[in-house]
Amino acid sequence: MDNVLRLDSGFAFDFSNLFGPGRVTQEDVASVAAKLAAAHSAVERMRATGVVEGHLSKDGAPELVLFTQLPYVQEGNLNTPSSVRRLLSFGEGLRHHTDAVVSFGIGGSFLGNKVLFDVQCGEFWNSKDTQARNGWPKCYFSGNNIDPRRTSELLAQLLAEAKSKAASGSYAEPYRVLLIVISKSGATLDTMSTFMVMLDALQAQAPQIEVAVAVVTGPPVAGEPTLLGRLAEERNWPVFAVPDGVGGRFSVFSEVGLLLGACVGFDIEAFLAGARSMDEACRTPEVRRNPALWNAALKYLAAQRCGCRTEIFMPYGDYLKSTAEWYVQLLAESLGKRLDRTGREVHYGRTPVVAVGTTDMHAQTQLHQDGPRDKVVQFVQVDRWAEDPLIPDLFPAVPKLTEISGLPMSRALDAALASNATALAADGRLTATFHLPEMNAFHLGELLYILALSIAYEGELAGVDAFDQPGVEAYKKILGPLLQEQRRVRTGC
Repeated sequence: MDNVLRLDSGFAFDFSNLFGPGRVTQEDVASVAAKLAAAHSAVERMRATGVVEGHLSKDGAPELVLFTQLPYVQEGNLNTPSSVRRLLSFGEGLRHHTDAVVSFGIGGSFLGNKVLFDVQCGEFWNSKDTQARNGWPKCYFSGNNIDPRRTSELLAQLLAEAKSKAASGSYAEPYRVLLIVISKSGATLDTMSTFMVMLDALQAQAPQIEVAVAVVTGPPVAGEPTLLGRLAEERNWPVFAVPDGVGGRFSVFSEVGLLLGACVGFDIEAFLAGARSMDEACRTPEVRRNPALWNAALKYLAAQRCGCRTEIFMPYGDYLKSTAEWYVQLLAESLGKRLDRTGREVHYGRTPVVAVGTTDMHAQTQLHQDGPRDKVVQFVQVDRWAEDPLIPDLFPAVPKLTEISGLPMSRALDAALASNATALAADGRLTATFHLPEMNAFHLGELLYILALSIAYEGELAGVDAFDQPGVEAYKKILGPLLQEQRRVRTGC
């Protein structure tokens, strides 16, 4: 049987160097057949009802898991035709009107949004003029760390842009900034502290700077809005939803991620269509035809049978680095668990590591090739690039440089990936490759969704709750009183 699972969209999962003799074997898969069947049934139940066995919220109450609903835009779902129209209308209203958007969020509220921005806009977006951006605003990110220097420098950047706009003769038009603040509770320390610093400083620059705020927060609890929701009500800020039943690391398919996408012209409908297409491909119980279940099975077995408890997530493309960073949180928070569902101490988890090809072929590959045999290297390859410059023969007298001339850059990139994979496989190292036909919204939706659904399946295989995160509560219990004590010392009250 071919060791590449191909979808009609062109998306493919090449597991040739992860499955077979000396790797995860058919016998390994057969030995967990009952677990695989049970995992598929559990995920089907989750899809149909939102129920995950034993899953509780951090408050100890039963909680539904609803992220698999998000790709399906229909009445009664978390994403509806009217909610998508509202997002598109809101984003369109910023074009040729708002100069800059600043998105405040941490965890999934930052990482997922950064993925959409990087694929849509790229590194040099904010250096382009309005025409080159097709009227869409500049975009900045904050709230993902309580960093005084960067917060101050971002503020200085916005003030400098406002001054430049005034100097250009457009002083009659204020510099317009939209602050998007994302917090389910409304009390997220990192997000709210940077947001308050920025809002206060920008409001002080009126009328030269005009500040608007949009809020993304959780639904009311017992009829009471969240802290952030109450602020929005009092100040008439538009409110978007952090839906119940969707953890932050899965929230990129909800308004948490889609709002930022709509603000920079990202095709949110194609993105959801890609996620939907992947979900539909993963409905089959036939393990080797179900991309997410098969991916989860191979990674789980590679850890259990081959000792590969580290996953190097290595896209070959600079603008997919944030995808690797998003995946690190997804895997680490979902699967790093002290207890299984029976209460047995298992300390389950696989350690995810960010890498980028070809960058980390010069930084990490020495370890991948010669270090401990405890890794799976997961490559991501883009098969067709929208722009693909030809490497010129500028120095014909230099044979080493002439050898690479005449090649499109993508061919050189693909050759680098192939050489890395081949060298690793020759030494019995485990690798796999996701193929994206193109880097666009649809195929990005496919990629992020297969990763999210794979985590759900692996949680079932390992017998752990992939949707809670009790470990983070330990530091939060220490942090709150510590901050209160520091405030008391500083203010005397």
